[in-house]
Formats: sequence, C-alpha cells, structure tokens
Amino acid sequence: MKTIDVSDIMTRNPLTVSPETNLFDCVKKMLKNKLVSLPIVQEGKLLGLITQRDILWTLIKLKRIFDLKKIKAIEVSPKKLVTLSPNMPIEKAIKKMRKYYRLPVIINGKLVGIIAARDILNFNPEFYSEFEELSKIREESEKLKRLKLKHRPPEGICEECGNYGSLFSEDGELLCGQCIKN
Repeated sequence: MKTIDVSDIMTRNPLTVSPETNLFDCVKKMLKNKLVSLPIVQEGKLLGLITQRDILWTLIKLKRIFDLKKIKAIEVSPKKLVTLSPNMPIEKAIKKMRKYYRLPVIINGKLVGIIAARDILNFNPEFYSEFEELSKIREESEKLKRLKLKHRPPEGICEECGNYGSLFSEDGELLCGQCIKN
C-alpha cells in the first residue's frame, strides 16, 4: 500500500500576500476567502505566514486604535516558520502539526502548497483520533502550566528582612523562605 504524502492532499497554489501588503488588506482577503492565515510570498519564495491571531496580537500590543493600512504583513509575521516538504508522509506531518493546524509546504524555500488539518481529515477521517489526541495533549499541558502558575507563591518584600522574593504566610506575616527557616 502506497503511503500518503503531504503532496497528495495539500492545497496547491494557495492565496498569498506580498511582504508589503498592509494588515487591512490581509484582513479583507482572509474574510473574503474564509481563511485563517495567508503565506507571505515574494517571487515564489516563502517569507512568512500571517494569521488572524498575529493581527489580533498586534492590536492588543499597541493598546490603541490605529490604521491597519500602515503596518505591513511581514512586520507582524513570526520570524520562525514551521514548514513541511511535499514528500513527507502524512503521519509525520500530523506530528509536526502539533501546534499549528495549517502549514506551508515548500521545496527549496519556494511555496508549493499549504496543508491544513481539515485537508487531512477530509481525505481520511481515520486521522481524527490522532488530531484529537494532539489536542488533548496540548490542552493538558496548558492546564499544567496554569496550575504551576497558580500554586507559585506570590512575590514581594519580606516583612522580616526586607529582601524581595517569593513570600510565604507565617503567623500573619509575609516572609521569604530564608526568614521562615530562621
């Protein structure tokens, strides 16, 4: 039985934007075509990938209303890209897609397609359990991070020695670990 490769089910010739495209035009293109991301391409070469999430983070970071037409797509795109090769087996691609549900497919830096989890599931619904498992793993690791943060002692100035650090309540006072030992 032939193994299924990324090239067998990827979307060829995906919609793209140039590095100079402003965020306003990116948003319009995403909404019009019901996309969550757009590859940033110049002369066929993949330079980045802009997602709805990247645009939202830009809005949050600036903490003010601004003109989306003044910010270029390449300025918001993450610097590190996760990509796939077209001859990669689907099973390996699924493992590489742990954090991302949509990845560019490249050959020698040139964009040849894009693959989404939905493409894989539409082709072979049996992969649903693998994606479901990846989702559970991601959810559990997020829960563990939140628990670690929740149970971390608060930081501040020790009421005994005046040093800054993690504080613990002892007889109604907030003390550092060193003062509690003494």
